[in-house]
Amino acid sequence: MKKIILSFALLCFVFVWASSANAQELRSSSGSSTGKIDSDGTIRNGSGSSVGKIDSGGSIRNSSGSSIGKIDSDGTIRNGSGSSIGKVESDGTVRNSSGSSIGKVESGGTVRNSSGSSIGSANGVKKEWAAVVFFFFTF
Repeated sequence: MKKIILSFALLCFVFVWASSANAQELRSSSGSSTGKIDSDGTIRNGSGSSVGKIDSGGSIRNSSGSSIGKIDSDGTIRNGSGSSIGKVESDGTVRNSSGSSIGKVESGGTVRNSSGSSIGSANGVKKEWAAVVFFFFTF
């Protein structure tokens, strides 16, 4: 019985460690943590509270679960009404609904504004998810 309890406790520890290890930090340009995105798409603020979620189908939801947007498979970002509000191109360039470049999510996770200045980082975060958080939606 003692071995079963010990095994269960070890399994719980590994699960908690693996869950937190898969979360990716969001940082401001000064390097301060502004939140994180868990591997399941849960968006957390700097205090660790869930403020939204991006699911595997691209649906973007706020903290109460209401749909506020969507990421299409081609990188188009849509608002809650289904209107295109921007797009993330394959190279990480982020464009607004008029097609103007408003920034870029670099392969290393650095997020830049249209002037090329760093506005933060999202290392290990999908570029579309990073664009949603840094450019299109306020959580």
